[in-house]
Amino acid sequence: ILVQTLQPQLRNTATMKLAVVSTLVGSAAAFAPASKTSSSSSALNAVPYDRPSEALPFAKSGCPATLDGSLPGDAGFDPVGFSTTPIFQLFDSKSGGSNTMSDLYWLREAELTHGRIAQLAVVGFLWPAFFGTFPGNEWTGVDAYSYANPLEELDHVPYLAVAQIVAAMSWVELKRVSLIKEQGSSRIPGDLLLGQGPGDRINPFGLNYTPEEFYEKQVQEIKHCRLAMLGAFGLYCQAANSGLDIKSQIGAALVYPEWYQKAGYFIPEGI
Repeated sequence: ILVQTLQPQLRNTATMKLAVVSTLVGSAAAFAPASKTSSSSSALNAVPYDRPSEALPFAKSGCPATLDGSLPGDAGFDPVGFSTTPIFQLFDSKSGGSNTMSDLYWLREAELTHGRIAQLAVVGFLWPAFFGTFPGNEWTGVDAYSYANPLEELDHVPYLAVAQIVAAMSWVELKRVSLIKEQGSSRIPGDLLLGQGPGDRINPFGLNYTPEEFYEKQVQEIKHCRLAMLGAFGLYCQAANSGLDIKSQIGAALVYPEWYQKAGYFIPEGI
């Protein structure tokens, strides 16, 4: 009777152990070194990683074949494999591959758009703290715009002011979407028909760079975009964590502690 009672439990225990061992073996296989080949490939759609990466010089085959250096600012950095995915299907599944931008151009479109918004966000974090804020009035409130921390300002600014920002950004986005549909596969990523470029456009500053200079300006923009995305994320987290504007944070960091000039300042105060 005891054997018959314990037999199902033992069978269940053995089954559980077998399942755990199978899981561990599968996990170990995922981290096991691959066979020695001349190049690796993305597991998403078998795009080979067959060239050295400027951004990852320690990886002999750290750059996918999709990053051929044709885009400004391309340093061969794509360890996750975003450039190897059929990304256009997520945004333009109706046009077909021949009537829309390539996967790589769609990614650059997104990178430029996010980077430009991040640059505006960085300015929005810095300007109120270092250069002051707008005056309020009786309708908005005298102190409606007097908060240097943008996250704190959101709790006091009138809703119509926020609606104006949302409306303006929505118009820009709708214009960008219409240009993507209109230009199709010939679209230059991020082109809003402003400044120098082909076709009819608005060029108020009369920009007329040589091809080499224009390429360098494109490299500068994408670098600023990438830096701004990191900067905006850091500014947001720090403002949310400290509750202070950027000027107050920097000022507090440069203040010497009261015990700094004491003999043995490394000893905690009161000892």
